[in-house]
Amino acid sequence: MMAPAVFRIKQGIWLYFILLIFEGALRKWIFPSLADPILIIRDPLALWILIKAWQHRLINLNYYIISVVTIGIIGIYTAYFIGHGNIIVAFFGARILLLHFPLIFVIGRVLNLKDVIKIGKATLIIAIPMIILIILQFYSPQTALINVSVGGEPGAGFSGINNFFRPPGVFSFINGNTLFYSFTTCFVLYFWFNYKTINRLILVTATLSVLLAIPFSISRGLLFQVIVSILFATVAITLKPKYLTGMLFVIAGIIFCFILLGSFSFFNTATEAFSARFTSANKIEGGINGVFLDRFLGGMIQAIHSASNQPFFGYGIGLGTNAGSMILKGGRMFLLSEGEWGRIIGELGPIMGLSVILIRIKLALHLSLKCYSRLLMGNTMPWLLLSFGALAIAQGSWSQPTSLGFCTLISGLVIASLKD
Repeated sequence: MMAPAVFRIKQGIWLYFILLIFEGALRKWIFPSLADPILIIRDPLALWILIKAWQHRLINLNYYIISVVTIGIIGIYTAYFIGHGNIIVAFFGARILLLHFPLIFVIGRVLNLKDVIKIGKATLIIAIPMIILIILQFYSPQTALINVSVGGEPGAGFSGINNFFRPPGVFSFINGNTLFYSFTTCFVLYFWFNYKTINRLILVTATLSVLLAIPFSISRGLLFQVIVSILFATVAITLKPKYLTGMLFVIAGIIFCFILLGSFSFFNTATEAFSARFTSANKIEGGINGVFLDRFLGGMIQAIHSASNQPFFGYGIGLGTNAGSMILKGGRMFLLSEGEWGRIIGELGPIMGLSVILIRIKLALHLSLKCYSRLLMGNTMPWLLLSFGALAIAQGSWSQPTSLGFCTLISGLVIASLKD
């Protein structure tokens, strides 16, 4: 029988998951006047979970937690006394390392594979009405109620193409859609490998939702992530041919869905917009090569290369966040770097910044080996979650609250899914 403390913490983790999905809806439609405080609504919940876990000895003070929390505490002092000098911004930036990073390991400790499967089923169910909302936002004017932004202001859509805007769904910003459906793709693939464990109609409809989300979100990042997850699934089939049946179902389902959707003008319109966006953006960024190397590897390499030019203790933790720029400069802007590694080094300096980066890389590699090991034993869940989680752990943006939430959740679920 589950201990009461564990049960409560599990409830807290489920609430974290729910708030991550619907936080934007609270800020846009339900409590627009409270948009700013709701931005950090998951922070006190994360603190409560950590306190409960500490009281019941459900936190292992491992190398990762001790190192990152120590850097976070030092970062507060250096930001206030040497860096930007704003204590509120310092605490806002440090909460990433002091609250959400340790939460990864509590999620991994308290949950198990069965819990991860339950979250996966809930995700697939949420994905179905979510795509309906996205389609409505795509075709609705920016002045429509469905397209209000944070605080109830009109115009939630972001710049798109062909007079169509990129819809945010229930999220505060458009990156929420990319993250959510990247997250969903992992579970869609898992359940196709294990299609007897879920309602077939839900699985087919959720798969259709992911396919629709690619053109209607006008997100190249989502397309790339879906391709990466499919590549991970292909590796699983290569090592375990018994999953070939599930993958054949996926391929057949995708082909059928595209044939079916191709007969509808609403889908073709979105596909044309996505294709135009893909082509124009690739020309600006130098094609696929430029997109991948500059946006991903290029940003990482440039951040490391510029580390020696940064102040020893950086410009102060929190400065690279949107909230930090709003408080210090009065507007949202990238004061340090748009890339995650550049932000970390700019905030903490070359020594502490590179230390955080190396810790994240080490954790990603450590979990990759464990996930591969479980794949060989027949557990595909960790490996498929890793297809989204690996980059989130190593290089995912922790400065934006929605991205931070998905990085925290997927990292914790990867660890939890390792426990058969």
